[in-house]
Amino acid sequence: MIRINKSIDLMEQGEPAYVTMVMSELSYDVGKEWAKTWADILWIDFEYMIYDLVGLSKFMRGLKDGGPTASGHATPVVVVSPPMHCRNPEEVYSNGWQIRALLMTGIHGFIYPQAQEPEAVKAYVATTRFASQTIGRERGLPEGYRGHGGERIAAEVWGISPQEYVVKADPWPLNPDGELLLGLKIEDQQGLDNANAIASTPGINLAIAGMGDMAMSLGYQKIPPWPFPPDMVNAWNTVQSACDNAGIPLHTGWPEPSITEDQLPKTDEEIMKFLIEDNNAKIIRVSEELTAIGRRVTGRKMPV
Repeated sequence: MIRINKSIDLMEQGEPAYVTMVMSELSYDVGKEWAKTWADILWIDFEYMIYDLVGLSKFMRGLKDGGPTASGHATPVVVVSPPMHCRNPEEVYSNGWQIRALLMTGIHGFIYPQAQEPEAVKAYVATTRFASQTIGRERGLPEGYRGHGGERIAAEVWGISPQEYVVKADPWPLNPDGELLLGLKIEDQQGLDNANAIASTPGINLAIAGMGDMAMSLGYQKIPPWPFPPDMVNAWNTVQSACDNAGIPLHTGWPEPSITEDQLPKTDEEIMKFLIEDNNAKIIRVSEELTAIGRRVTGRKMPV
């Protein structure tokens, strides 16, 4: 039986999941158009864009009505970067209403910006969970901040009952039956100092080394051109190491920041083999053309 979250199905099969960003205005019709996307994961960035909760809700309904995907999933996976940061617990809890509102639209997870403190990351995980979920509480996670009353619309998008949604809307793999993908960005010097503790927080299953904000935190006025200078490469490698230690994937794309010019692949197939075979990448954001090559490299069997 397939899961609700397509990216979890893929990762459990040892396959990468491919990401693209939705940059268009959000509406029901746009959602129907995106329902047949080539990507596995759609990323909607509200961090520095208009926070359009109504548009997102219509978009999710359009995705559902335009589906299912060829793989049999009700919709592609949708993750959102919320318009707040994860710098301290107070900031996270005071903005927790936004996480609850976003989840009510039927999205499948988050990429939370500016993770700095481990306790803030624990608070982030708590804001996504129903209070009835207890897995991970013995590891220091606070009680969940979601309550009954907002699950009906999300359950309709997922194609399950509200009762099932309350059970399944929990972070995987912390909860083996969970369907939420909880990611975050480590993108400044404070986050680097706490990278290992942040990445190993129960419930976190994806990290991004945000090189744009990282450049600013390191004192650059703009992102240095590739190949990156040593301090930028060291920052990337610190996040990569933290992800490896925690056993979670690091979101990657091309060019991969730590690669040197003498290692540069010469063909598109070599690029994808480098990412998949050398870097063991599991969450990849590249073009549609490179995605098709990557799927051939792994011999992917799951339909798009």
